[in-house]
Amino acid sequence: MVQIKTPEQIAKMREAGLVVAAIHAATREAAVPGATTKDLDDVARKVIAEHGAKPNFLGYGGFPATICTSVNEVVVHGIPSDEVVLKDGDIISIDAGAIIDGWHGDAAFTAFVGSGHAPELIELSRVTEESMWAGIAAMKQGHRLVDVSKAIENYIRRQPKPGGGKYGIVEDYGGHGIGTEMHMDPHLLNYVDRRRGKGPKLVPGFCLAIEPMVSLGTPRTKVLEDDWTVITTDGTWSSHWEHSVALTEAGPLVLTAPDGGKAKLEEYGVTAAPDPLA
Repeated sequence: MVQIKTPEQIAKMREAGLVVAAIHAATREAAVPGATTKDLDDVARKVIAEHGAKPNFLGYGGFPATICTSVNEVVVHGIPSDEVVLKDGDIISIDAGAIIDGWHGDAAFTAFVGSGHAPELIELSRVTEESMWAGIAAMKQGHRLVDVSKAIENYIRRQPKPGGGKYGIVEDYGGHGIGTEMHMDPHLLNYVDRRRGKGPKLVPGFCLAIEPMVSLGTPRTKVLEDDWTVITTDGTWSSHWEHSVALTEAGPLVLTAPDGGKAKLEEYGVTAAPDPLA
């Protein structure tokens, strides 16, 4: 069953989403050469406390930290550690969440540590982020879940990969519903699988965490012995971007973007819904 939210509940999710945006801003600034991923977790914990929120990752299924810190070939669910020291040239995907009055926000971004990154890495992050926005722009009344998947996949497939070949759209992980829990129905693939059908219709009150994960090589992954850390099977580096989005009567509202998604959605010819907290 898909949980449909009222405008009042979406406003609460917007509060949680803005806490996540604050976590992103603080951890992006802290992701510098010499910092450990545990340092970033400490920053996130402080931001959550300052906003009177609760972390939704800590303890989730036994996860031992406040955020996920996934470096280079780690796709998702990297565990912050004092032993993982960021180096110049690394990339890191930071996945963060927060809870306000029982309502969840969840979003991720890829950051460049230091300088001197190869053009293929810069393009990898750009393609992943833009595919997310293409999916967000497809959140329209009358569309179905598969239309979001199709928009994400089509954007990625149209992009030429530096050096040739194809980007790997990670198969084992995808987006999800979000609301009174962090992970809810429906599961959102980042590609079209015709065996799964078209999925539910998108109606006002429908909320999704849209999160493409893309690698420079294989779409396949494996989980390390810690039962959390997911890496590409061929060791190629990957990017992860995510926003939580609500569909309203006035269009999509990007709950975890500071401006509600207004600027980026305009690039896709879509008007973002008004911010209920403005």
